[in-house]
Amino acid sequence: MSDTKNVSGMVEYPKEGILSMDLFRSKSSNTSLFCMAAGSEMEDHTSTKEGIVHIIEGKGTFVLEGKEIPMLPGTVIRMEKNAVHRLSAEENTCFMLHLHK
Repeated sequence: MSDTKNVSGMVEYPKEGILSMDLFRSKSSNTSLFCMAAGSEMEDHTSTKEGIVHIIEGKGTFVLEGKEIPMLPGTVIRMEKNAVHRLSAEENTCFMLHLHK
């Protein structure tokens, strides 16, 4: 059985900070939608799973293991598990994060 989601209809920006919502979740993976208000940041952190980040809209900076990557619509970023990363949104920015074993 498969599920479908209309992500464009789910984009909702908070006045400040970050809003996240689960799209799909299983024992081995999960996919979430993140909406970051302009000016918000996520400090250095890691994940115990490999990840794929897909930027849907907005503009910001993704720093992966010290390398700055522009967060622009259509950009896809692959992360190894335990990779140190941080994010900042220059304008309202939305992305999907898929984590898997």
